[in-house]
Amino acid sequence: MATDKQPTVIKKYANRRLYHTGTSTYVTLEDLAGMVRKGEDFIVNDAKSGDDITRSVLTQIIFEQENKEGQNLLPVTVLRQLIRFYGDSLQALVPSYLEFSMNNLSQEQQKLRDQMTQAFGPSAFQAMEEQVRKNMSFFTDAMRMFAPFAKTPGGALETKSEQPAEGAGDLETLKRQMADMQAKLDKLARK
Repeated sequence: MATDKQPTVIKKYANRRLYHTGTSTYVTLEDLAGMVRKGEDFIVNDAKSGDDITRSVLTQIIFEQENKEGQNLLPVTVLRQLIRFYGDSLQALVPSYLEFSMNNLSQEQQKLRDQMTQAFGPSAFQAMEEQVRKNMSFFTDAMRMFAPFAKTPGGALETKSEQPAEGAGDLETLKRQMADMQAKLDKLARK
């Protein structure tokens, strides 16, 4: 989204209040999250020092979203891996790689939405299933690339992926596969 429009300035005061200079109103973190979802660009400055604190406010928004019931996007294993990269020799590569990965995921997400719009019906579930498989494969490969020599308690991670029976693209199969993936993620998170 390349635009010539200057980002909106949000000022954060010592009392933790956020002031939207464009609308001359106070806003909440939830309001800022809505702005991000709409694609509105903003920067957050400390009202007293003038320092750019956008990164910490965006991180705070993510923290708030992760604490909402059913809003978890970041598995515990990913959070731990990110923490391991701080101070590591690969730390400088992680931001650009994550940015590339998120852009790729966003592009794939739009393709999936387009497919669902065009083929709303049984074939839409097959397209979604295929897209989920591609995204999981991409994410798994990405994490392996950054941690090729990481030791895991109890041995190597299980990478066996279950392929659905031919023609079994129905909702129940997808639900079962999602439940299996969640169980595996939960198992990994407990390690």
